[in-house]
Amino acid sequence: MSDQPRRPRKPYRRPQKDPVRILAFEALRAVDERDAYANLVLPPLLRKARDKGDFDARDAALATELVYGTLRHQGTYDAVVAACVDRPLGEVDPPVLDVLSLGAHQLLGTRIPTHAAVSATVELARVVLGDGRAKFVNAVLRKVAQDDLDGWLERVAPPYDDDPEDHLAVVHSHPRWIVSALWDSLGGGRAGIEELLRADNERPEVTLVARPGRATTDELLAEDAAVPGRWSPYAVRLAEGGEPGGITAVREGRAGVQDEGSQLVALALANAPLEGPDRRWLDGCAGPGGKAALLGALAAGRGAVLLASEKQPHRAGLVAKALDGNPGPYQVITADGTRPAWRPGSFDRVLVDVPCTGLGALRRRPEARWRRRPEDLDGFAPLQRGLLRTALESVRVGGVVGYATCSPHLAETRAVVADLLKQVPETELIDARPLLPGVPDLGEGPDVQLWPHLHGTDAMYLALIRRTG
Repeated sequence: MSDQPRRPRKPYRRPQKDPVRILAFEALRAVDERDAYANLVLPPLLRKARDKGDFDARDAALATELVYGTLRHQGTYDAVVAACVDRPLGEVDPPVLDVLSLGAHQLLGTRIPTHAAVSATVELARVVLGDGRAKFVNAVLRKVAQDDLDGWLERVAPPYDDDPEDHLAVVHSHPRWIVSALWDSLGGGRAGIEELLRADNERPEVTLVARPGRATTDELLAEDAAVPGRWSPYAVRLAEGGEPGGITAVREGRAGVQDEGSQLVALALANAPLEGPDRRWLDGCAGPGGKAALLGALAAGRGAVLLASEKQPHRAGLVAKALDGNPGPYQVITADGTRPAWRPGSFDRVLVDVPCTGLGALRRRPEARWRRRPEDLDGFAPLQRGLLRTALESVRVGGVVGYATCSPHLAETRAVVADLLKQVPETELIDARPLLPGVPDLGEGPDVQLWPHLHGTDAMYLALIRRTG
């Protein structure tokens, strides 16, 4: 036996619990495990933390940044982490990957000092993963910390000239197939697609709609941090930190949260020229109710009636809530838009904002880019065509159908419209561009594609079709 005295063991130090990072981790796990959306998971977690007294406004802002920043740049961080581990990324447990991604975002995407970012993330790992795996997290993050984001991108992204789409996919954290699809729809060179991908990774503003006859933009502009919308006469934007739930008109349902692109789609349909009467309007895919509420208010101002149809009962309930208090008559029904509960030719104006991949709203739901697959397009295609066919059959001769989708993918936009115009005789496209007055960069028409980087909206698509016979 050695005569050397044993060093006394250091007493075990319990990990320090950081409520902000624990909450961010819980949100990421919910997104990963339950296919939840961060914009639905995070608010109740933040409310619970505030109610317990654990959080102030700065804590909530940091937790929000950690969650959304990590999700938006997940692809980039995965590439960096993959270069720092000694095994395929698929062999790293998902909870460990979530902690590593949170750490990578703090190191590469925020101004948190390097030492603080590593130590705080390792403490989080000790709490949620245990001491053993925390050592692995520590080793990986120390490697990540050896370079900044630009340096890492030089190492992990292929050169643009060798593989433009893969380069953009890594640098801007989008799946390659989505980069390709967006580029096809947008057209043009490198500058435009890079601007679009960057816009997808920026935090979107909160936009409100003052529902006509129920609220005014002046009322909303009296709120702190409120500024006028860019294009819609009913839009008001909230600067960073603005809380819609604190606004009286929003709580009372007289105003709502609605992207300006969504408002423009409803307004364009409402203002499209008709031949004949203007008494009956249909929203054929009305959930969750934002467009229906705006259309209902506009219809009421003209003495028209809105029928709002939604297939899913819980979403039909949201539509009814959004329309509650509408100044004119309306009806909400639960019905399948491909099996109409109304007679053909019953309506003067019809809107179908069809289910889609949601590639136009990646700013708001960044996790969707990692869930969607190219084969999803095949799943949506029959439904989109069926809904547009029903809409064209539901409008009277001389009436107008608006086909809208929150995706710029050509397979969900122009391909659907072109197919149905061939199949349904006596229809014609209306030039939608004059119905979005003041909005620039609307392309050659007659349909309209909005873009986050050009218009500050979700990438909404709209085609207006008149029934001619």
